[in-house]
Amino acid sequence: MTVCMLLLFLLGFIGMGLDFGKLFVVKSELQTAMDSCALAAAQELDLQPTAITRATSAGQTAGNLNPVNFQSANWSGQGQLVNADITFKAPDYSVTTDPTVAQYVECRHVQPGVRLWLLQALGAFSGDTTLYPPTQNVAAAAVATRAHGQTTCPLPVTLKPRECSPGVPCTGPNYGMIPGEWVTVLTSQSAIPGGYIGWANLDGSNSASETVAEMDGSCGVAVNDVLGTPGTQTVIAERWNYRFGIYKNRLPDFSVDPSSMRPDLSGYAYTAVNWPRSSTECAGIPGTLPCKAYDGATPAGAHPTADDFVAKQASFAACAPDLDWRTCESITGLSLNSFHYLSDGSAGTNNRRVVTVPVTDSGNRVIDFMCMFMLQPLSIPMTDVQLEYIGNASLPTSPCSFSGMPGGAAGPLVPALVR
Repeated sequence: MTVCMLLLFLLGFIGMGLDFGKLFVVKSELQTAMDSCALAAAQELDLQPTAITRATSAGQTAGNLNPVNFQSANWSGQGQLVNADITFKAPDYSVTTDPTVAQYVECRHVQPGVRLWLLQALGAFSGDTTLYPPTQNVAAAAVATRAHGQTTCPLPVTLKPRECSPGVPCTGPNYGMIPGEWVTVLTSQSAIPGGYIGWANLDGSNSASETVAEMDGSCGVAVNDVLGTPGTQTVIAERWNYRFGIYKNRLPDFSVDPSSMRPDLSGYAYTAVNWPRSSTECAGIPGTLPCKAYDGATPAGAHPTADDFVAKQASFAACAPDLDWRTCESITGLSLNSFHYLSDGSAGTNNRRVVTVPVTDSGNRVIDFMCMFMLQPLSIPMTDVQLEYIGNASLPTSPCSFSGMPGGAAGPLVPALVR
């Protein structure tokens, strides 16, 4: 009799352990989702008018990609992150809806109805579901901001400053560049002239495989690092074009392929054919600079489907609306050759085309980082391609905020968890 009573007592403790263990697992999964939400949302806090809209979308998307409740993709149907779970705070940590001052983001979610095992059985046996509830709620929260990084993850290219006078390179923050300017990436050159971009390996080597790895996300670059000069890299075209949702052979299976193959939230490409570079006016708005493809007004004479990239990202736009590579060629004037498959954006991720580019001196030593926008896919045989200069990557208004190790005193901003 004593042994039987002790067994019931011990089984009760085992059951409670299982219940609390399940809640702990769900809590850990939910915390991962909130961390992902906060980091993705913080990446968009560039103090621009659309920052909160973009941050909310990015946070909700990233958070909901994390399975919760024993790796349930739909969180066991109990409700996933919604816009109301994401709030923004000013530098004094007061709640704000003003995108021009929002510097912190908090993702907070209560996961209801996590079903228990022992307590559910006890409630059914005793009839007292108040004392023995069949379910419990689990909550998690995370707060993130953007902070200077010790290292960052730029494209495997390098930008040379322009000369402000013969033999004297321009200094920061713009190094002779003007925001909105299109800068050419030279695919074959013996030396990169000022105001141009050339291929460069971030680890200092000349290896083609290293260049590809860096396009896939391998990183760890800091000021004073010396970069390699691998020259023309035809093998990089596929990785470059993945970001536009343009593929060779066939569309990948995004459920199993690495994230390096996923496109940006928009694959729309910009060239002189579909985005005229008038120096005097932009869609009837007088000015002295060309229309900005990243966040400017649509220029007069642009292709009917054209729009600035920020607007395109809000709703996925492929290079061609009919997902036909020949239409993409017609719109852009580019030759895609063997790249015959266009993604519909269903597997899109964010910010694959807003990139960080290292600025180097005459010795190929990193002196700063620029924020740039990838305008066009590459073709094979490779031709020169252009990126649009947005601004210095260390500015609070810079949309360049990518993975890297926070804790630096200057340089590009990276998302960092603070709570």
